[in-house]
Amino acid sequence: MKEIRLDIELSEKEYAEISKYLKSLPVPVLLSGLRFAYRRFMAVSGGYLFPGRKSIVKRETHMITKVQARRRLKNWKSMIRIFREKGYSYPTISRIKRQLVNISADR
Repeated sequence: MKEIRLDIELSEKEYAEISKYLKSLPVPVLLSGLRFAYRRFMAVSGGYLFPGRKSIVKRETHMITKVQARRRLKNWKSMIRIFREKGYSYPTISRIKRQLVNISADR
């Protein structure tokens, strides 16, 4: 069995948290978590994972009334232009439209 030593600078709080995880979790679980964290970090830094997509949809639709949703759907072409100027992707715009359709039908 091999032993690993890490040389990283941590605050007291970070050190306590990491040592708690290392003492309580088995090695396969630690490796699984590290693999997940590594892949997610590489995807975010590589530019092909955009965390927070749902928050964009919620931010655009959470305070919308039924009348406002209908008005936005009626003027959808201009809404697409506005959303594209904000930098939203077409799939995100489609999700916003789906939410607006739900709001105009439900409320």
